Amino acid sequence: MSTKMMLMASSLTHARPIACAAASAFINPSRLASQPPDLIKWVRREGGFVHHSIKIAYLEEDKPNGPGLGLGLVATDDIPKGSDLITLPDHIPLRFDAKDGEPSTLIDLARHIPEELWAMKLGVRLLQERAIRGSFWWPYIGNLPETYSVPIFFPGEDIKNLQYAPLLHQVNKRCRFLLEFEKLVKNELETIKLDDHPFGGKNIDASALGWAMSAVSSRAFRLHGKKHPDGTHIDTPMMLPLIDMCNHSFAPNAEIVQENNENVLVKVIAGAEIKRDDQLELNYGRLNNDFFLMDYGFVVPSNPYDCIELKYDSGLLEAASMAAGVSTPNFSSPLPWQQQILLRLNLHGENSDLKVRIGGSELVEDRLLAALRVLLSNDKEAVEKHNLDTLKSIASGPPLGPSNEAAVFRTIIALCMIALSHFPTKIMEDESVLEKTVSSTAELAVRYRIQKKSLIIDAMRDFTRRVKLLSEKEPVSAQ
Repeated sequence: MSTKMMLMASSLTHARPIACAAASAFINPSRLASQPPDLIKWVRREGGFVHHSIKIAYLEEDKPNGPGLGLGLVATDDIPKGSDLITLPDHIPLRFDAKDGEPSTLIDLARHIPEELWAMKLGVRLLQERAIRGSFWWPYIGNLPETYSVPIFFPGEDIKNLQYAPLLHQVNKRCRFLLEFEKLVKNELETIKLDDHPFGGKNIDASALGWAMSAVSSRAFRLHGKKHPDGTHIDTPMMLPLIDMCNHSFAPNAEIVQENNENVLVKVIAGAEIKRDDQLELNYGRLNNDFFLMDYGFVVPSNPYDCIELKYDSGLLEAASMAAGVSTPNFSSPLPWQQQILLRLNLHGENSDLKVRIGGSELVEDRLLAALRVLLSNDKEAVEKHNLDTLKSIASGPPLGPSNEAAVFRTIIALCMIALSHFPTKIMEDESVLEKTVSSTAELAVRYRIQKKSLIIDAMRDFTRRVKLLSEKEPVSAQ
């Protein structure tokens, strides 16, 4: 990472018209407005509905003296299952709409944003409304956090503390984009008249862009937007005031529903009985901790969907198989019939997808499992007896026999050992760091890497158990 990228977070404390505070300040849940408007009253005044037993409250962490969880929604009384909690009419959500008469500069800027960074597109719209004095959405924007605990705002040392190369790559990629986009924005706006300036003449730098992108990525929902001529809908990212204050849970007590109604766009209902003082929680999705940290700024302990990412590489597979004692020449020089199967798995040929995963709900990505089964077998007839779905399934038993399956599992264990060796610290060392007084971002980085190492160790234990069962000639099934 360049020096300029590392300095991005530390430069945010300077007074600027539109900027973001340093990530270390997220322990203080300050909002943009020193005295923000009452968001619940605003939603009701604009024709929305908010259950009378819901309030906005500062949420504490379970551990004493923790940094807290920020602001969220809490029940002030018991709420029955099925109750409407919040409804928003169509005009309240903030979205990127190209309307007639609006400055085309904003639309031109949005065209330079890659689809994978969709949050930045809505982010420039958010910055536009933040710059407008008396904006319709100010009661919402004024309640947004002043800072976000996402890695692009970590100090340089705490970015390094993440220790996981795929995530470091994503952090660097976003930082580079923000710095490049800052230059593009300045060039585009240099000769714009004040009346046509999309941000009211205010300076927009990388920190402001990062704040906007983080605000959107951590709070926006993809909902059905306008209809196509064939009746299908365009998925449109939208910021949903108040609804976006529901926290995440894989066992949520609330769910979001999009209405097919001219007056109501979206609502949240109680998916279970909600007790007094319970937080309102939605399921943000079956995401791994890379997504949760990059987009939301938190890590889910023992996340069942967390995984590690590896590159499908013949050299890596050869090293793993040799370490497992099952070396084969097929990794570097697969036989023609094996190449054909790899092509079907999209692990060979042009435009192949070489990113594979270990961990998560699958335990091992089905493409990697099938590839190893095929490459560690020289019996073409035995392989061709099975369809690709069977070769990809860990629940199907050993389709090519116990010996082949044991070799596959031992190779995966070796891949896990190699992945674990790339972390410069051990879990015990990480836990000793957390016993000390460290910054909030350092703590978040350490907790993230502990979870990564833990899932690798859990995967190794699971595959070791499976090898043992195979040696005992017992059936193996997915858990």
